[in-house]
Amino acid sequence: MIRLPDCKSGEWITLPIRDGDNAVQTVRGAIRVPTVIVAVNFAKVPKKRPKLCARTIRERDDNRCQYTGKLLRPDEGSLDHVLPRSRGGQDEWENLVWADKAVNSRKGNRLPHEAGLKLLKAPRAPKELPVSALIRNAHGIAEWKMFLNE
Repeated sequence: MIRLPDCKSGEWITLPIRDGDNAVQTVRGAIRVPTVIVAVNFAKVPKKRPKLCARTIRERDDNRCQYTGKLLRPDEGSLDHVLPRSRGGQDEWENLVWADKAVNSRKGNRLPHEAGLKLLKAPRAPKELPVSALIRNAHGIAEWKMFLNE
């Protein structure tokens, strides 16, 4: 991690380049590329809602079938439209739940009560989060771990 307490001092430019570090070549020589830059002051942190997809629905529903409460592996569940698309249901947070594939198949294009099912909890859109909470460490950068909730 490179901490920039005083960008005017330029101390970070003189940091040695270690094995595995990325560097950029300048006229004055190579400069180590930081893997983390800490913003000490940041006003009005932007907020964002997680992307609507199967993974985020599954996370919101705690990997549980919303009709039976059964804990599911990712391959055991699928997205279910509470109001089926064939009846005008939309792809939106309030109409999508994670359901056991067998239960979802049995429900078909019916409403839950028509199939003898009841939702354990009403689906809701997640709260907007600071954009920093949505950052994923896809490349496994060790220095990022202390800053991310993974």
